[in-house]
Amino acid sequence: MTADSAPRFRMTFTAGAEHIDFMGHVNNAVWLQWAQDVATAHWEAVADPAHVDAFLWVVTRHEIDYRGNVTQGAEVTAEARIEKPPVGARFERLIDFFGPDGGKPIVSVRSTWAMIGRDNGRLMRVPADVARPFLA
Repeated sequence: MTADSAPRFRMTFTAGAEHIDFMGHVNNAVWLQWAQDVATAHWEAVADPAHVDAFLWVVTRHEIDYRGNVTQGAEVTAEARIEKPPVGARFERLIDFFGPDGGKPIVSVRSTWAMIGRDNGRLMRVPADVARPFLA
């Protein structure tokens, strides 16, 4: 599967006064919160409801590349995708944030999420039927 063939999930955010830091643009911690919000919404929108009820996800790693920023009032579109099948309990999700011009991503987040059973809180391998809806 290539990056171009991975199914995309989109979500829009508007930078409010509460998102702006002392430099006048969206704070780094806000980008991370938005990435987590997109990941959760992606899971809830695409996954089988029975899987949402049975499994939880925890972050094991975030990697963020900043190439630009936005100021108060700007709208950004987040685009999430999963390019590779899971490895054991881990799934890697990629999220690009596009500014108002929609050109190149201004912030990119690569996160590794681990699946745990809701009933026992233990890590578990991601079953193929859980991964399937997220992959091309």
